[in-house]
Amino acid sequence: MNMHLSLSKNGGRDAAGGSIDMTTANHSVRVKNNWYLVSSRGSVLFYIAVNPGCMIGEIAKDMALTPRTIWGLIGDLRRAHMLDVRRQGRLHYYTVNLNAEFKHPIIEGLTLRTVLGELIRHHARPVRERGRQGEVTPA
Repeated sequence: MNMHLSLSKNGGRDAAGGSIDMTTANHSVRVKNNWYLVSSRGSVLFYIAVNPGCMIGEIAKDMALTPRTIWGLIGDLRRAHMLDVRRQGRLHYYTVNLNAEFKHPIIEGLTLRTVLGELIRHHARPVRERGRQGEVTPA
């Protein structure tokens, strides 16, 4: 059976929660759910994993969240030693610390490299360097 999954432009969310459009050869159906597989912190961690060297403003814009919300989530991830920060003046650039271990007792001892390695290998964008006025230049 061929199946096509597509997310709407709002990241698969509608006013009531989440929705995914699934189309098969014979019909199309919209599946609604009000839960997400990955928490907010997990979503930010995944974002930074595939966008190393990103800043809070970029994350907020791309994830449709406020910079203050992202700042709080990043604070939690930093306290868990899951992020590395590179400071350049007043700017902060974030990357994932792949050697960090999960804190939950069920997956204690697993590193972020174990969980995120394949995702990064296949989907990570090159680390970006920024010039003086904040312009993005390839690494």
